[in-house]
Amino acid sequence: MYPFSFQRADAADTAVDALAHGKNAKLLGGGTNLVDLMKQGVERPSELIDINRLPLAEITELPDGGLRLGATARNSDTASHPLVRTRYPMLAQSILAGASAQLRNMATDGGNLLQRTRCYYFYDTAYEQCNKRKPGSGCAAINGYNRVHGILGTSAECIATHPSDMCVALAALDAVVRVRGPRGERRIPFSEFHRLPGNTPQIETSLRADELILSIDLPKSPYAEHSHYLKVRDRASYAFALVSVAAAIEVEHGSIRSVRIAMGGVAHKPWRAEAAEKLLIGKPANEGSYRAAAELALVNAKTYEHNAFKVPMAKQSIVRALTIAAGEQA
Repeated sequence: MYPFSFQRADAADTAVDALAHGKNAKLLGGGTNLVDLMKQGVERPSELIDINRLPLAEITELPDGGLRLGATARNSDTASHPLVRTRYPMLAQSILAGASAQLRNMATDGGNLLQRTRCYYFYDTAYEQCNKRKPGSGCAAINGYNRVHGILGTSAECIATHPSDMCVALAALDAVVRVRGPRGERRIPFSEFHRLPGNTPQIETSLRADELILSIDLPKSPYAEHSHYLKVRDRASYAFALVSVAAAIEVEHGSIRSVRIAMGGVAHKPWRAEAAEKLLIGKPANEGSYRAAAELALVNAKTYEHNAFKVPMAKQSIVRALTIAAGEQA
């Protein structure tokens, strides 16, 4: 591990100022991803700013019936919170599907948004070709072992996937990320927070280098009783998703009134299947409708040598997640 300086921030503005004036400074919450990357030599911050003492760990109800998740709230506390479990069960399911209990006890909600890919070639610095670590060097995964890599929204520069389970549910729930920087606060729609790789895969989010995540705000949701998070992986626990689906559906008199579908394990960011959602509006809540939506959701998929299985897997996962979410409504 490379040497670095360490300081504790006692206020949000202190943390923002340290980011703005520091040299290659990084924020430290739970550290469950950052510290691993530092040990591997992938991340080499010159300064670490501990934000665990900031008053950002509360989970509170918003006036409009939504919910505010503090950035330093632990994943385990979020998953077990009564309002999350009753109003946003899909979110609780997604958190519990990720990592181990020990990691969830340390990992923060804000840090979850900033997880970096688990691409083999990104983590192993012995591979020179990685546009995330060394822009312009190439992408070893494209012609390498790419079983866990993306099939949607990829580019010639990068085919890595986003690793978070929680973020897939947040994408389906239309969350908003509240951040603070030297110029004040701003709100970032979750659909705009993470970026596709394009020509700059090293830039993974729209968060500026001098900004601090304050909270994740969830709007009031009509899907409390009819949502589901489905994760398909190589083993039953402690594994990243090959494909995951966050599905929420509202059915009235047998027809679909509203629906949300987001996927994980398939793209550089949590992938919202908006075209498939539009197709389902007004359709019967049955398997035929779900299969048509699944076909549309994957129509632009691009596979590589080892991950073509993800296309039928994703389609079937969408059908299954929607079926479970619909439950007795259908």
